[in-house]
Amino acid sequence: MSPDPRPAPATGRRPAPLLVLDVVGLTPRLLEHMPRLRALAETGSRASLGTVLPAVTCSAQATFLTGTTPAEHGIVGNGWYFRDLGEVLLWRQHNRLVGGDRLWDAARRVHPGYTVANICWWYAMGADTDYTVTPRPVYRADGRKEPDCYTRPPALHDELTDELGTFPLFHYWGPGADLTSSRWIVDATRHVLRTRALDLVLTYVPHLDYDLQRHGPDDPRSLAAAADLDRILAPLLDDARAEGRTVVVLSEYGITAVDRPVDVNRALRRAGLLEVHTQDGMEYLDPTASRAFAVADHQIAHVYVRRPEDLDATRAALDGLPGVERLLDDEGKKAHGLDHPRSGELVAIAEPGAWFTYYYWLDDARAPDFARTVEIHRKPGYDPAELFMDPLDPYVRLRAASALARKKLGLRYRMAVVPLDPSSVRGSHGRPPAGEDDGPVLLCSRPGVAAGTLAATDVKPLLLDLAGLS
Repeated sequence: MSPDPRPAPATGRRPAPLLVLDVVGLTPRLLEHMPRLRALAETGSRASLGTVLPAVTCSAQATFLTGTTPAEHGIVGNGWYFRDLGEVLLWRQHNRLVGGDRLWDAARRVHPGYTVANICWWYAMGADTDYTVTPRPVYRADGRKEPDCYTRPPALHDELTDELGTFPLFHYWGPGADLTSSRWIVDATRHVLRTRALDLVLTYVPHLDYDLQRHGPDDPRSLAAAADLDRILAPLLDDARAEGRTVVVLSEYGITAVDRPVDVNRALRRAGLLEVHTQDGMEYLDPTASRAFAVADHQIAHVYVRRPEDLDATRAALDGLPGVERLLDDEGKKAHGLDHPRSGELVAIAEPGAWFTYYYWLDDARAPDFARTVEIHRKPGYDPAELFMDPLDPYVRLRAASALARKKLGLRYRMAVVPLDPSSVRGSHGRPPAGEDDGPVLLCSRPGVAAGTLAATDVKPLLLDLAGLS
């Protein structure tokens, strides 16, 4: 296929080309098991990287690309309560949700022809980038969900599908999440680099998120995942070096060991603050009627309190709840760069070793049907149990096979395999790291450009400087 470059301006030197790899979950501890990335740091440079509160994907990526905190760019988590809609929504994709000046906007003010590709960084849709690839299932009219991705320009979709196959959505999240999705994303990046002339390529590589949450960061299976990912990245790093492209590798957070799920919404319900409504015997959170409820997001929970007079009762329900380290009020949110209107009236931070479930029902027989499925858009909070098949169901694999057979026949199906017992989860993130070994890291193929500790807000100016556009 012929290249599709955007020509540089007639005057001025082209910026130094960059490849920025967001290797989610990468820490100094894991780097010891990743010889190729470790060699990049040893011949180039390395720094500890600060994070934001909450230390979750959407908040961290928005900070990297705008150079501001959640208080300014507004991405207060992977989702939040949309007060104007009366709904909890996670994993939205529209870039207009992000406030502030994007990295590419700043670059184009200096170099108007600056070209950018976004390969699976979040809030990709509607962004003013030249090339976009992001997961986007096909939602059939009969309720079926099928794997696919969204691209811009649209022709890129067929290029990638013809060369790499359909985007492996069910390997990107859920019980089947594994190296397959990261391999596809890396190969898609190599294709875009090979066929386009690009100044900046942003690539999100998710693989370390899976086994580290399933098994914990020190489990041999997690260390093997790090080594496997290192091997997958090697050809892409070779391509970048052959092209003379500077590589920056960074991570959003470190995943630490946990063994204590905390049912923050159940505590609010028992206190008479959280309301549900019932349909067909199933209970659904009623945020518009609740006096208080929480949007759980790993080790952080935004607690939304409808009326000021209910703040004291909400504090009383959560103060002293085992697993809650502290509650941030307006002053605490301001101190942590989280004082944005989208934030909850209170923000709960989990203790080390603890994390927050979204569960609000008190009897599993009353759980909504989506609770046992991979359903990231209907659950009013993050659910890491989606990484597992229910270990207490002896027929779970038979159920999965039956659902898959119905899917292949073009029939409606329900993959109800997710456990309601969250105790299998062994890794989480979101709270500030206890030390540098458990926190994110930044590597650069150029020597002398990164050392010590960088703030997450320093990433944008660093990338502009590496491109020669500061």
